[in-house]
Amino acid sequence: MKREDKGAIIEELTGKFQSTPFFYITEANGMTVAETNNLRRMCFERGIEYKVVKNSFIKKALETLDTDYTPFNDTVLHGQSAVMFHPENGKAPAQLIKEFRKTSDKLQLKAASIDYSLFIGADQLDTLIALKSKEELIGEIIGLLQSPAKNVISALQGGGNKLAGILKTLSEREEAA
Repeated sequence: MKREDKGAIIEELTGKFQSTPFFYITEANGMTVAETNNLRRMCFERGIEYKVVKNSFIKKALETLDTDYTPFNDTVLHGQSAVMFHPENGKAPAQLIKEFRKTSDKLQLKAASIDYSLFIGADQLDTLIALKSKEELIGEIIGLLQSPAKNVISALQGGGNKLAGILKTLSEREEAA
């Protein structure tokens, strides 16, 4: 491979890392062709970009970023590596990995970067799945803020109906008496 080609790959990876705040580094040693095709199909269906890349290219691309990714150098960037990118959802690749592992345990999570926070090791998979996106958190906060107002409105509406029922009962008693 020519130096220009290597530079182009590193430049493309750097652009991906800069524009995508969510990426996962995985290892898929020993996968059959059918398993690899299944993994790529699952990634395509969920909008996840899956690239097998040399560790040295990943390392050089990460060195150009502002975030410190040096913890990846010793523990993550060895063996065969692939990178998963999803532009909007930080837990979509984690969910895919967990689902894929039901049929084949050959896909391993090495590390992930979610909004520039580092998660290293396969034991972090459940933590990554449990993470909530910014949109989910904003939705929960809005729901919590709206909840007291909804309670007041329903109490006022319910109270009005209750008051009307009491007045109707009292008027019926007076008429009966």
